[in-house]
Amino acid sequence: MKKLRQSGEDYLETIHILSKRGEVRSIDIANEMNLSKPSVSRAVGILKDGGFISVDKNGYITLTADGKNTAESVYERHTVLTEWLVGIGVDEKTAAEDACRLEHSFSDESFDKLKKHIQTFHKN
Repeated sequence: MKKLRQSGEDYLETIHILSKRGEVRSIDIANEMNLSKPSVSRAVGILKDGGFISVDKNGYITLTADGKNTAESVYERHTVLTEWLVGIGVDEKTAAEDACRLEHSFSDESFDKLKKHIQTFHKN
C-alpha cells in the first residue's frame, strides 16, 4: 500500500464516510472538512495522481482499491481509538479529536496490539 501524509489520509477517510451517505463531489468534501474549494481541488488532484481516487466527467469521486484500503484502515483506527477513549472516560468530542491525531501516529504493530488488548479487556 502506498504511504500518504496525514492530510491525505484524512481526505480519504472523509471520502469513505461521505460515500456511505451517497455520491461524493469536491464541494461535499470541502463542506465536511470545513476547507476551501481550492484546497480540496488540489488534494483531489494529488489523490487522483496517486491512484487513490478516480473522478468521473461529472466530478463524482470514488475510491480506488488502494484508496478504499487506506480509508478503511484510517477509519478503523479512528473508530477504535474514539471508542477506547470514551470507554476510559474522555468526553466524546475530545475523544474524536484526539483519535484523529492518534490514528496517524501508531505503527500497525502497536495498533494491532492495542486493538487486541481492548477486545480482550471488553470480553472480561
